[in-house]
Amino acid sequence: MNALNLEEARFNMIEQQIRPWDVLDDQVLETLATTPRENFVPQRYHALAFSDISIPLAHDQVMMPPKLEGRLLQSLLLKPTDSVLEIGTGSGYLTACLAKLAGSVHSVDIFADFIEQAGSKLEQHGINHATFENTDAASGLDTPQRFDAIAVTGSLPILHHGFHELLTPGGRLFVIVGKPPIMQALLITRTGEQEWNEESLFEISLPPLINAPQPEAFRF
Repeated sequence: MNALNLEEARFNMIEQQIRPWDVLDDQVLETLATTPRENFVPQRYHALAFSDISIPLAHDQVMMPPKLEGRLLQSLLLKPTDSVLEIGTGSGYLTACLAKLAGSVHSVDIFADFIEQAGSKLEQHGINHATFENTDAASGLDTPQRFDAIAVTGSLPILHHGFHELLTPGGRLFVIVGKPPIMQALLITRTGEQEWNEESLFEISLPPLINAPQPEAFRF
């Protein structure tokens, strides 16, 4: 794909996929337009970098479709001073977008190679305010740190409170909950020490986080 076709594909991704999904925030659109998604896509899928699909990654993982990435970024209402926790680094593309919109990003993933590759790519793009951790955080993260925003990039079969407690007052959590074929994207805002507001945003389907807690099996 030459440079002209590349930019046309990027423009079409924003105008035909992302905007029609009600992503209208100028800063989010600018971030998506200026973060080279093609550099984060596996080489074999380079021609599909701007397609409306979940692009396969190693370990049977996927990149979110561009429109879902856009809605996630817009929903979190990120400010330049915000600290962000990302659960599931994956390709590192969303990490890069989060870092451009916020003050700092801490991204965790169960796969060490995702962490290493994402860290290298962000460094190549001059993004130096993201940190990475190789750990299983499907049930939460053992840290005293609190975050202004949390993005969970895999779905949860059941909504648990492992991430709720990591939010600062006023902090926002984006998470997709449920089982296929229909799941709910939720925005959860911490409104008090033990109080959270839950807003249902839209229906979507996304593969679950590895080791995410499962509902108890029904017993007669």
